[in-house]
Amino acid sequence: MVTKSSQDWHGCPIRYGSAVFGDVWCLLILRDVMFKGARHYADFLNAGEGISTNILASRLVRLEGEGILHKSADPGHGSRFIYGLTKKGRALIPVMLEIIDWSETWDAQSEVPGDFIKELRDDRGALAARISGGLAGGD
Repeated sequence: MVTKSSQDWHGCPIRYGSAVFGDVWCLLILRDVMFKGARHYADFLNAGEGISTNILASRLVRLEGEGILHKSADPGHGSRFIYGLTKKGRALIPVMLEIIDWSETWDAQSEVPGDFIKELRDDRGALAARISGGLAGGD
């Protein structure tokens, strides 16, 4: 199987988006940054889905290479890095909120907290702005 990058698959918006973040691991990493406060490699590794270290490292490199995540040295721990969303990554917050809304509607076992889904459906823009404002930026 040949892996395509966004450089290979530009043009069609669905094809481009799939090339950038089209696998479950990338979406879960984005979820963890946006909604669970993940900032370090160990946060992603211990998120509960059982991602392997080689897949995690690969997806972090992909998301950084696509300009969605940035990586910076952790000033408190010289051997650790802090991951955060870039402007391009923060622009995905409304997309992720749409996925949450759609999934909560169609997944009978949804784990979306009731107060979150209410806030999402009452004022999606305000929720997106609040989430974006609470994230460390870096472009």
